[in-house]
Amino acid sequence: MEKTPKSMRLQIALFGRTNVGKSSFLNLIAGQESAITSPVAGTTTDVVEKSMELLPLGPVLFHDTAGIDDTSELGERRIKKTEKVFGRADIIVIICEANAWGEPEARIMAEAENRSTPIVVVINKIDLKQPDEAFIALIQHRGVADIITVDSTDSGRRDEFLALFKQALINNCPEDFVKPPPLVGDLVKPGGLAILIVPIDLQAPKGRLILPQVQTIRDALDSDASILVVKEREYAYMLQQLKIKPDIVICDSQVVMKMIADTPPDIPCTTFSILFSRLKGDIIEMARGTAAIDKLQDGDKILIAEACSHHASCDDIGRVKIPRWLRQYLGTELDIEVFAGRDYPDSMQEFKLVIHCGSCMLNRRETLSRIQFAKQAGVPVTNYGMCISYVQGVLDRVLAPFPAALDAAQSER
Repeated sequence: MEKTPKSMRLQIALFGRTNVGKSSFLNLIAGQESAITSPVAGTTTDVVEKSMELLPLGPVLFHDTAGIDDTSELGERRIKKTEKVFGRADIIVIICEANAWGEPEARIMAEAENRSTPIVVVINKIDLKQPDEAFIALIQHRGVADIITVDSTDSGRRDEFLALFKQALINNCPEDFVKPPPLVGDLVKPGGLAILIVPIDLQAPKGRLILPQVQTIRDALDSDASILVVKEREYAYMLQQLKIKPDIVICDSQVVMKMIADTPPDIPCTTFSILFSRLKGDIIEMARGTAAIDKLQDGDKILIAEACSHHASCDDIGRVKIPRWLRQYLGTELDIEVFAGRDYPDSMQEFKLVIHCGSCMLNRRETLSRIQFAKQAGVPVTNYGMCISYVQGVLDRVLAPFPAALDAAQSER
């Protein structure tokens, strides 16, 4: 569980005013000093992440944020960092004090409601003041069903408080976390075979596979299927040696043309990136977004969104290959802007298209938030695998295992 990627953990964000005890509450839940606490308001100056195992929920990731009402010299910048957490939180926990509910709490609740994120309210510092019935009724009237009262400094009652908090989280756990969209399990039958084509090139990490490949292997095994992993040069030969037809062939997007050339028409095939567009985002919206590629004109601004931060190689897929393939396909010069890691533009209006990575480092909610953010600005979104397949003329083939996405792409065109 300690090695579970952050993107696969339930993400729980703690929000509230300065000095309401967010960090103390996190320390109580963790049973250790995970965050620095102090009576001085504004002690938490940046988002603090804490991974832990919280049974029966499993692996979770807490985000301890700076006060939403920080008025210090750097307060505006801290609040901006805090607000970015809204986009990745699966559950929002509002921490407040008894009988104190005002603009800061209302702002947090409005953000949660706007994103359809479930809310749990924790009334802290009950050793100093107990909430009255009118205050509880006020919160319930705002649609919050799960309200717990705690004293974050009372370690002797930790088990009691923890049990109440875990039940509140269980009550509000999003359906798409409990039962996420399938990765590959619905594309390969029990006892069937999936072939994974994995290039070993300059961008391949030494001595290991990348996360999408590992997760696909695990999902296929969980579905009682077999997996054959090959490099692109050995794929055609190994396919000829098989006595059974594979249920699906999956490749890295960079070798999609070779996979298509070597795969008979009656064998379904797709890419890792397209698989992840369904697991982490909205495959139909991203398929629809490919139609915008043909509308791009000279000088149009394109956003390349890359969720992981890494040292770019000389032939990096997001910074070099995709821009090159787009220019070759369109015959125009585009203005490409790259945002990596947690960085993302505050405004979308200047872009004509967003091309997002597979989101293996983001959770589903953050990816969906990014798609919605672009959609509200009227900017189409697609992803690496779909863009590459489109400009190389094979998108319909690799979308064939997903009929609704294929129909969306064709209808938009």
